[in-house]
Amino acid sequence: MITLQCLLEFQNTQDKEIVLNLMRRFSSAMRYAYQRLLEGEKRKDLKKQLSKLFNINTRYSDDAIFLAQSTITSCEKRGQNPKKLIFGSRKVFEQLKKNHLTGKRRKQLKAKWKESRQGNLYSRGDKSRQGNLNLRFEWIDNELYLRINIGDRQYIYAKVIRDVRREKDKWIDFMFMLENAYKYKEWFPYSVRLKVKNGNVYAFISIEEKLPSIKIKKDNGIIGIDVNAYPFHLALAFASKDGNLEKYQSINLNELLEVNSEKRQYLEWQIAHRITEIAKEEGKAISIENINKLPKGKRGDGLAKLRRRMQKWSYKRLLEKIEVLARRNGIELVKVNPAYTSVIGKLKYAPQHNIDKDIAGAYVIARRGLGYKEKLPKNYKELLSDVDFLSYTIAKIEDNIAKLKQKLKEENNEYKRNKLKSKLTKFRKNLKTLQNHVSHFTSHVSRLESGKSESATQQPVNQRKEQVRGLPTSRHKSWQVLSIALAFCCLERSYRDLSPLKRVIVSKDWIAVANRLAPACLAAGTMTLPKYRLSGSEVSEMAEYKYPDPNCAS
Repeated sequence: MITLQCLLEFQNTQDKEIVLNLMRRFSSAMRYAYQRLLEGEKRKDLKKQLSKLFNINTRYSDDAIFLAQSTITSCEKRGQNPKKLIFGSRKVFEQLKKNHLTGKRRKQLKAKWKESRQGNLYSRGDKSRQGNLNLRFEWIDNELYLRINIGDRQYIYAKVIRDVRREKDKWIDFMFMLENAYKYKEWFPYSVRLKVKNGNVYAFISIEEKLPSIKIKKDNGIIGIDVNAYPFHLALAFASKDGNLEKYQSINLNELLEVNSEKRQYLEWQIAHRITEIAKEEGKAISIENINKLPKGKRGDGLAKLRRRMQKWSYKRLLEKIEVLARRNGIELVKVNPAYTSVIGKLKYAPQHNIDKDIAGAYVIARRGLGYKEKLPKNYKELLSDVDFLSYTIAKIEDNIAKLKQKLKEENNEYKRNKLKSKLTKFRKNLKTLQNHVSHFTSHVSRLESGKSESATQQPVNQRKEQVRGLPTSRHKSWQVLSIALAFCCLERSYRDLSPLKRVIVSKDWIAVANRLAPACLAAGTMTLPKYRLSGSEVSEMAEYKYPDPNCAS
């Protein structure tokens, strides 16, 4: 979908006022429809109400309902409460609520808020209606005008003002399509939305983009892309078609944090162009994470520096630009599930290839784009069965929790206390995960030693045909347990240096750590549990064990 912008010039002030009045009524209809949809009212009944209440035709009414429903859907996708939406910009509304704001500045903000709240008019495209029924482009004396339907088969014509400054401007293509449509009657749909800004009326035209066929496919390999906040950069991993790592590179993004929003948009397009050029040179497809929303923190969480950085850029917006340019250049783009890509990359590929954890995460994204699934290395599977080592980790976490509680009692600064509370919550969650793993593991071993096993007929029957809780994340549960155990025992002082894990993967170095356990340390944290050694088949079975949801009553 391509969106183009142009300025509208009216023949006289009266015509402009009539259109502005229509826009106010349409905006009111959209807000009314928004509230009624939240109350559960049906679209058919609402369509008739809007036409009578706001004196607009049924097509405008239907478009107002469409916009209202789209806004509700957008809020839900972003995880926001639709009932708390403020039309006209919440930011400007909050500024207007401040009592100390008076005079010229207040008038400017109020005018801006009203323009955003009341200055809207929208009409969806229709191929059978010469492209658009209510807002249609027409040629008059070789000049382009927008015909605006104001009701009762009356129209106002506004001249289209638009300069072409670039050779590849999409406006040129749109003009060519319009001329052909009127010449050969080959109509195409285009949606038009009118908006008011600084007293001027602008038209935003959306048309379907004709994309070329995909020429560069993942048959020749793929480039995995991962965005990272610290340091702020893009990590690119180049994988061959058989899933092997060929090379890697990174692109610095710090310049995005030092500019305004318009400049940031421009730089994001530049970065997206750079990535597509790299993909064309390498002849490889692109793989990115399929992310709807990236958490940006909240005030008072004690992570102000990270929160400010996250608020200044949009991960999703950058990936969308990469996707658009990839489609336009005939490059295959694959979206993958982002779950545990960083954890798997950090634990498995960073130590094996001596690469940064961010590059390793991009490498996992590339392999997922090729369709490969990540298996636990053999020694990692055995680590999951080492109860002594896991018990030692539990003791260390409990010791860290005790220290954090003491710091929390001594700390008076509210924001530092919030940071400690967040860390404490994370430690408790990690502790619960390890304890659940050890508990399920020991009970599983007990059944094996007693010669009992659960048959297929003993498994719970899912009579409602619902998705069984715990199954979607079970394959990642082992990676989560490993990440916690290794972080507290092998990587406690090295956040980015993951080379110590190479000894764990190759020579089971965690056993040496477990053998150095001090009895006092174990006694302080948790009860000592017997160490079990399982056969290879039993270890594999345990690694694939489906963990039940700990929050679900057994």
